[in-house]
Amino acid sequence: MPDSLTLDVIRSAVLAGSERSEILALCSRAHGMDYEPLYRTFLDATHVLARWHGTLVSHALWVTRWLQCGTWPPLRTAYVEAVATEEAWRGRGFATAVMRRVAAEIGDFELGGLSPAQPGLYARLGWELWRGPLFIRTRVKLQWRCSMSDLGPSGQLLGLENCIDLSFLINPLLE
Repeated sequence: MPDSLTLDVIRSAVLAGSERSEILALCSRAHGMDYEPLYRTFLDATHVLARWHGTLVSHALWVTRWLQCGTWPPLRTAYVEAVATEEAWRGRGFATAVMRRVAAEIGDFELGGLSPAQPGLYARLGWELWRGPLFIRTRVKLQWRCSMSDLGPSGQLLGLENCIDLSFLINPLLE
């Protein structure tokens, strides 16, 4: 990656108002929607900002979530959200650089997780497809969401150094 790309890791709590506005504008353009309502749900996030000659060109953030498979204990997971690159800057490796930096920064978690629109980008970086069922944990129970076979491959996991063997998660007998 050229020397003109800088990657900064910043907690939401210390983001300047102008940085927050830049992130929201980038994510809104990249995802074709007003990203503000979704962004507000990312409590205590950590951001990776990619700047090309000072201009924000790519971004990702992670939040802590707890993922659980079957009766295994919940795994502390860095769940990646708001991955976005300006359309004019796509195909230059900026998102790859951002995601590599995310992977380098989340080593104290047990697992990395995301739900990508383009699984191929993440597979090249070591993220593996999750093909099992999805549930949403409410305060009182696990609520069935869907089977991954209904959706296609929309969940991916990244095993980290602190993690248990992921082979049972990636290729479950639940399809």
